[in-house]
Amino acid sequence: MKLEHDYNALDPDTILHAVESVGYRTSGRLLALNSYENRVYRIELEEGAPLVAKFYRPGRWSDEAIAEEHAFALELSGEEIPVVAPLAFDSDTLLEYNGYRFSLYPLQGGRWPDLEYTEDLIWMGRFIARIHAVGRKQPFSHRAEISIQRLGIEAVEYLLANGFIPAHLEQAYQTLTDDLLLVIRQRFAESGEFTRLRLHGDCHRGNVLWTDRGPHFVDLDDCCNGPAIQDLWMLLSGERAEMTVQMIDLLEGYAEFASLDLAEMNLIEALRTLRMMHYASWLARRWQDPAFPQAFPWFDSTQYWEQHILELREQLARMQEPVLTV
Repeated sequence: MKLEHDYNALDPDTILHAVESVGYRTSGRLLALNSYENRVYRIELEEGAPLVAKFYRPGRWSDEAIAEEHAFALELSGEEIPVVAPLAFDSDTLLEYNGYRFSLYPLQGGRWPDLEYTEDLIWMGRFIARIHAVGRKQPFSHRAEISIQRLGIEAVEYLLANGFIPAHLEQAYQTLTDDLLLVIRQRFAESGEFTRLRLHGDCHRGNVLWTDRGPHFVDLDDCCNGPAIQDLWMLLSGERAEMTVQMIDLLEGYAEFASLDLAEMNLIEALRTLRMMHYASWLARRWQDPAFPQAFPWFDSTQYWEQHILELREQLARMQEPVLTV
């Protein structure tokens, strides 16, 4: 039996019994870690180092999609790329208990990267290029694609159809997103036929932990097919001149293990805009989960939507500026 909707039955006893069902003895102590899409816990054991238990959101991914996530992590780990891969039990990495699908991981420490120094950005560029070198071998068959349809069109349609946008802002939002999608399509066309490869997909600083041995990723939950630039642009920040220097540093490291088609630079602001649009619809789709109103109480306020529309207008202006060059 698989649950299709919620986490209502995922209480501490269920979490601990799930971990014990594959042979561990827990101490009875657990700590919820920062995760909203899934539920993730640090589990203390009677013997040995703690584990991390990840319970997948019911109804989100198919078993096949999760299997591809796990296989990608194990493939990367097999190439000595520092990605935290799931533990296997009789070759199974996707486990089930009381209808909840879950996986177990070794606990890995580290700090969020500052990425303020050239050396750190070059290191990240090498790291991402090594992931992409593996990702190019074959595409995912069951996971999502970076696409205008999924991240943009469907996001807008969902928000408009389900009454999340205040009535007096609906027209402004629809007109603006029509304009944004037109320019996004133009940017994708200007990038040409880019190679679609297996990506991390959500490559921001929060998904990277840094140790004295360098960076490692701890979450491949959003791995997908798409252009290589998707795993680079989210590491950029600041004004245009700052982002240019950061991209030069990233690409210096990237070039040691892979090559980037610079036509994909046309996609940076388009992908940023799609992420903003998708993020708003993601919050809306999860609003019935009690954890979301608690964590994002501002989401259903008029002020949020006014600010969101303002930020999208700023993105429209950015997409009309010359493309970032290195």
